[in-house]
Amino acid sequence: MKKINNLLIGTNNKGKLKEIRDLLPQKIKTFSLNQYKIKSPKETGLTFEENSILKSKYFSKKTKLMCLADDSGLEIDLLDKKPGIYSARWGGKSGDFNKAIRRVYRELTKQDKNWKSKRIKARFVCALSISNLDKNLICVRGEVEGHLSNIPKGSNGFGYDPIFIPRGKNKTFGEMRSSQKYKIDHRFKAFKKLRKFL
Repeated sequence: MKKINNLLIGTNNKGKLKEIRDLLPQKIKTFSLNQYKIKSPKETGLTFEENSILKSKYFSKKTKLMCLADDSGLEIDLLDKKPGIYSARWGGKSGDFNKAIRRVYRELTKQDKNWKSKRIKARFVCALSISNLDKNLICVRGEVEGHLSNIPKGSNGFGYDPIFIPRGKNKTFGEMRSSQKYKIDHRFKAFKKLRKFL
């Protein structure tokens, strides 16, 4: 695969857009979907990888640019790895993650009334793919293990960051500075696998 100079970042999520831009080498010229006013496709895949590839191909065909897309989410062991690929959808049509976090807590309580006194294992998963028109060039996966905080903490980051405490740390992603989070999170781990192509 030849080195990439121009890359469309296939996400309508501002938090993801910022994090991906921060992780990409400076020499790559990036474009965002804002410049094209394209809505995201229906995510019909059954895995993070399938949804990521579906998005990167879709946006690449629409814009004729090489596209990097991310599909990521939170897996909670007590909930059979839910919300998983439906992580964003738990926030409803408006993608309200306060609502999504309340739903996580409701579902946990249904499974185990005493969950708050336990260490509920969870992980963030990220699949990143790069496609050029119909052709998927690469798809990689990164994961970070951790457990849930029983109250949301911190206002940094986005999504489920305020309730996820990565293994070996005592702060949620929501409490960390982005420079700390980027060194250990799932997106960074996926990016490390992608780096040789950039």
